Amino acid sequence: MVQLISFIIPAHNEAFEIGGTLKSIFDSAHVAGKAFEVIVVNDASTDHTAEIARQEGARVIDVNLRRISAVRNAGAREAKGNVFFFVDADTQISEETVRAAIAALERGAAGGGAWVSFKEPVSLPVRIAINLFSFFYMRLLGWAAGCFIYAERKAFEAVGGFDETLYACEEIILSMALKQRGRFVVLRENVRTSCRKMRMYSSWLIIPLIARFMIHGPAIFRQREGLEWWYEGKREN
Repeated sequence: MVQLISFIIPAHNEAFEIGGTLKSIFDSAHVAGKAFEVIVVNDASTDHTAEIARQEGARVIDVNLRRISAVRNAGAREAKGNVFFFVDADTQISEETVRAAIAALERGAAGGGAWVSFKEPVSLPVRIAINLFSFFYMRLLGWAAGCFIYAERKAFEAVGGFDETLYACEEIILSMALKQRGRFVVLRENVRTSCRKMRMYSSWLIIPLIARFMIHGPAIFRQREGLEWWYEGKREN
């Protein structure tokens, strides 16, 4: 039974997006009717991310880790809930998605994810690449996209949380591990995430990274070199 949901949001310089994300979480959670808490893990932000998060009613934890797997785990250690919802700071969720995730957990799922749509249009080459990648990633393999992952606390802790040797794609390893603990349900309900990386960077930077991942798997993300655009990427202002 879902008793308390902990929404955990890793954030680095997300002042432009965090307000909309938190509003969607609070609105959806209130309507879903379960007790909840909202934790923003503020990872070395130099903008007003923490201030905005506090104004919106979130509890803010300040860290300086600069590795998203470790940031997510830091939030989980501080959380009080018996289920975790990890939501990226540029991702908005809905009541329907929250209700569907709760229903899956109460039917015995260890965890899962949701289908992803984008807030803004992207170029045709990127849209084709993302659609192919999403079909392979979520539909065929049943992995959760990193922008929205939910898990039963006991299952999450039993598998050791997110793999902190990874700088990206840590959600894949977690998805695979949770599948060993029980059903892993990728919901048909979706979340809406920012496509800023696709808007602010060339397709010729993004598509080769997707191709490398599909050939070599998550191991390519065990070092930070080559991911500077991901970690120190451009932000709206």
